[in-house]
Amino acid sequence: MRTDSSPGTLPAREHLPATDAGTPVLDVVIPVYNEEKDLQPCVRRLHEHLTRTFPYAFRITIADNASTDTTPLVAARLEAEIPEVAGVRLEQKGRGRALRTVWSASEAPILAYMDVDLSTDLNALLPLVAPLISGHSDLAIGSRLARTSRVVRGPKREFVSRAYNLILRGSLQARFSDAQCGFKAIRRDVARVLLPLVEDTGWFFDTEMLVLAERAGLRIHEVPVDWVDDPDSTVHIVRTATDDLRGVWRVGRALATGSLPLDRLARPFGDDPRDRELTDVPGGLARQLVGFCVVGVLSTLFYLLLYSAFRQFTGSQVANGLALLVSAVANTAANRRLTFGVRGRGGAVRHQAQGLVVFGIGLALTSGSLAALNAASASPAHSTELAVLVAANLAATVLRFLLFRAWVFPDHREAGPAASFPAAAAPAPSTPAYRAPVPHAPLPQRPVPDQRAHERQAYQRPHEQTHATHLTDATVRLQPVRPRHTTDPEDAR
Repeated sequence: MRTDSSPGTLPAREHLPATDAGTPVLDVVIPVYNEEKDLQPCVRRLHEHLTRTFPYAFRITIADNASTDTTPLVAARLEAEIPEVAGVRLEQKGRGRALRTVWSASEAPILAYMDVDLSTDLNALLPLVAPLISGHSDLAIGSRLARTSRVVRGPKREFVSRAYNLILRGSLQARFSDAQCGFKAIRRDVARVLLPLVEDTGWFFDTEMLVLAERAGLRIHEVPVDWVDDPDSTVHIVRTATDDLRGVWRVGRALATGSLPLDRLARPFGDDPRDRELTDVPGGLARQLVGFCVVGVLSTLFYLLLYSAFRQFTGSQVANGLALLVSAVANTAANRRLTFGVRGRGGAVRHQAQGLVVFGIGLALTSGSLAALNAASASPAHSTELAVLVAANLAATVLRFLLFRAWVFPDHREAGPAASFPAAAAPAPSTPAYRAPVPHAPLPQRPVPDQRAHERQAYQRPHEQTHATHLTDATVRLQPVRPRHTTDPEDAR
């Protein structure tokens, strides 16, 4: 899995600040491969819808995945005719690769994508991106499986979709309802940190992105959509399903081993400044108690089974020591990952060493209890030994939790009010944050239709040039959105 993103936590979500006139607020990407027939009607229909209903500046980016037909010519013609359309040519296939390339190069604060067949009703586009513009959510997805969605498709696709989501819920504990709907959006500040962690470059890209975002605690907004199946879809269901299952196994293994630095996606507790000044609040105490209790119950059962097995061929003290040693190593590893959320291998040896010290304290309590029992009775019953050990382990468990929380896995937070809540630390200097929003300043508005002719004349002046962005795995041609000219200085503000 990729782990090359810059360290640091994300800034608090805020309503997008006012930006310069002409800067697109939304960049809608349409990945295509040999779509010479559907591309033009799709782009024109989407452009007409955004022009009529979307109140902010926008751009439509055609991401050509190494098409071999006339798709590049169609894309170039649309780019020349429509100011808000840009074209990107990639020499390698893969929807995930196309989205990563375009989203990484885009300057728009809201990034979205949709399939070229426009199976999803476009009336869901504004509800999809509105929670991202307002700062309420980090990602947004269209859901065909919500109760209020209206879907028209064949039984085979319906079965595959629902079975796939059941697999995600059972294996990766995913709580979002529809991972495969080609209708999603993400904030640019989230994409900048999240995308380097996503390894897949094909159809599993969406699922991997959503699973990692959910595991990191990011907020995913779901929008019920009206969706009509495209009978001419070129998606190979069997091959796609096989690749997705491989991806599920890979991501599940990475999450289980803690090899993903999901802490880099942490958000502050709240956007209200008062939330960042909370003092003397133990971060995640309730969750840690629940996790510790669950791990403790399982560890106790594991310990008792080991003790009973070792007791068959050795004395009670030796059996207790061996059982406690093995279960202590497993207990420390489980609490490290599940209770206190420590991921990766860094510090694992030190944590186990400290856990063995805690084990020594527990050994002293349980061994002392056994010694007291043997002093009181020459040959106590096995059930009596187990009862004494359970009582001693309960006392050792309370002490173990306190030592784990305060010593083995301490909450490394800086002193001061701003750092008193676990995720409220300020972002690292290398993590750019949005500017503070200008009070009551609107986002850049689209020009009214009668300004279009004036725009084209102004844009075609000789000093205007088309900018090019070169990436390592693709040649990107992004045509800048034409500046919005107004006659009133107050309108351009």
